[in-house]
Amino acid sequence: MTALSVLDLVPVRSDQTTSDALAASLALARTADDLGFARYWLAEHHNMRAVAATNPPVLVALFASATRRIVVGSGGVMLPNHPALVVAEQFGLLEAAFPGRIDLGIGRAPGSDPVTSYLLRGGRAADGVDPAEQFPEEVATVVGLLQPGGVSLALGARSYDLAATPAATSAPTVWLLGSSMYSAQLAAARGLPYVFASHFGGGGAHEALAAYRSGFRPSEALAAPRTIGVVNAVVAADADEAHRLALPQQRSMYRLRSGGPLVPGELVEDAEASPLDPRAAATATAMSATWVVGDAASAAEQVRAFADDLRVDEVMVSPVAGAFTGTPADASPAREETLRLLAQELLP
Repeated sequence: MTALSVLDLVPVRSDQTTSDALAASLALARTADDLGFARYWLAEHHNMRAVAATNPPVLVALFASATRRIVVGSGGVMLPNHPALVVAEQFGLLEAAFPGRIDLGIGRAPGSDPVTSYLLRGGRAADGVDPAEQFPEEVATVVGLLQPGGVSLALGARSYDLAATPAATSAPTVWLLGSSMYSAQLAAARGLPYVFASHFGGGGAHEALAAYRSGFRPSEALAAPRTIGVVNAVVAADADEAHRLALPQQRSMYRLRSGGPLVPGELVEDAEASPLDPRAAATATAMSATWVVGDAASAAEQVRAFADDLRVDEVMVSPVAGAFTGTPADASPAREETLRLLAQELLP
């Protein structure tokens, strides 16, 4: 079976504080570690009441400290929000602290609204240069800085030798994340492993992955294409329970795509008590058509079909199950059960 990994946005439910959400996600990471999942990635989103994953390097340090063997990484750092040297230094230190257990996933999207992005960038867009336009150069800089020998950068008439850490013996694995042809072509040209964010449900995965494979140029870091596909997953004892647990996230995604606010996730009973109108409900269901939802056997078949269809080397599941009334605020048992049931069917 294709390797299995986890993507976590550290979701915040309506009954949770940020501390509760972090505690629940840390328990989820320990579960993934014990079950044999390959890696555990933390996202970057800002100014969203439903998401506590705002600072990947801080989260990676916290989650790597709380686990034993699983690779922990960013899924991903939105590079236009941050100076390349800062990102390289952060992840260079993380690699030194947890050798062989750190991934640096890099993305180009802002991960927030325009005002928040502007503040994150310290006004760097004010000179008329969009930081996203500098993305390919910034990716190359991060990769170079993380190498044990560092990189030489020409600034004016001088050349400067820079490295992320002073005596590195290894570097984190750098992955390029995206959901478009642009990211696929850039990953191929730079010889980087590529992650297609298919959990967004925007389509284009087959075309992007094909472009990545056909255009791939071997690099010092990677001799052949390497891919991950990401899928939302809700797995429970039976299909009816799984669909009930999927309802809060379906409604959240519908609100977001409809221009509404992304509020903390509802409890299942609250979502059921205020159903969407038929047209909106149909749209929400259609948006989640590519999710993995069902009992253990059905979900495992869905994961296998997803991996075979996209021909990816690895499947990364984003466990998006909600919670029932009475669930402890600092726990997410349905998300943990999703991982347990998938591991039961798919991992040795």
